[in-house]
Amino acid sequence: MALPHAQALDVIDLQPLGEGLREAVTTSLLKEPSLQLIRLVLPAGGGMPDHHVDGAITIHCLEGQAEIGTPQRTCTLSAGQLVMIEGGMTHNVRAITEASLLVTIMLDKVGGGPG
Repeated sequence: MALPHAQALDVIDLQPLGEGLREAVTTSLLKEPSLQLIRLVLPAGGGMPDHHVDGAITIHCLEGQAEIGTPQRTCTLSAGQLVMIEGGMTHNVRAITEASLLVTIMLDKVGGGPG
């Protein structure tokens, strides 16, 4: 059974999980036609292999440290830091330490016309 996603004006708690990080699992927090938010929880050394999504994404490190790699470069995020990846760009994620990341995905363009 799928867990319900947050609705408009629902408060989503993004506080660090602290001691609970080891037992936590990745959770889709919100999904709308143009936007999805995911709390990605990774053990040290864990990650996601090369992949891409059509829309632009941001990855915000909530706790721990993670490495984000693209064909052009690699960056390390620590708690409180955020990076943007252009839509369609191949990237991977690797946790340096246990990590919790807020991933925001733009699923399609709103408004539809040239800007």
